[in-house]
Amino acid sequence: MRIHIATDHAGLEFSEDLQSHLRAAGHEVIDHGPKVYDAVDDYPSFCINAARAVVADQKAGVEALGIVFGGSGNGEQIAANKVLGARAALVWNVSTALLARQHNDANLISIGARQHTVDEAKLFIDTFINEPFSGEERHARRIAQLAEYEATGAIAGHEID
Repeated sequence: MRIHIATDHAGLEFSEDLQSHLRAAGHEVIDHGPKVYDAVDDYPSFCINAARAVVADQKAGVEALGIVFGGSGNGEQIAANKVLGARAALVWNVSTALLARQHNDANLISIGARQHTVDEAKLFIDTFINEPFSGEERHARRIAQLAEYEATGAIAGHEID
C-alpha cells in the first residue's frame, strides 16, 4: 500500500522512525515534508499536500492512506480535512484507529507526536492500515452525506437553517 506522510517540526523525528517501520512492512512511503528541522515551519502545506495525494491516488485506483503528525495532531487533522475527499481522523488509541476505518472509512489519520510514544503510534498506524471499512449502510449513508455537503453545501432532506 502507498502511505503518504506529513508532519511539522514537532513530529519530524517521530515521522522518520515511523517511515522506516512502514517500509519494513512492505509499504511504499511518500514523505510530504518537512525534510529538515525548522522550529517555525508551517504544517498546513505539508498536510494538505499529503491529503491531496491520498485523494488523488484513491481516485486513480491506487490503494493509499495517509498519516499526518504534529505536537497534538489537531492542526494537522484540520489541515488535511480541508482537502475535498479527505476524511482525516484524530487517533489517540487503538479503538479510535479501528473506528476511523470501520465507521468513517477515514483515508488519513492524525497523531500527536508529543502525546504518544513511537511504539504506540506504530500500533495505531498498523491497526488503521489493517482495518477495512465495514461497509455498513448507516456508515456509508453518513459518509455520503458528508461528501454531498462538501460538493453542494447542502444535505438533501436535512437543510441547515
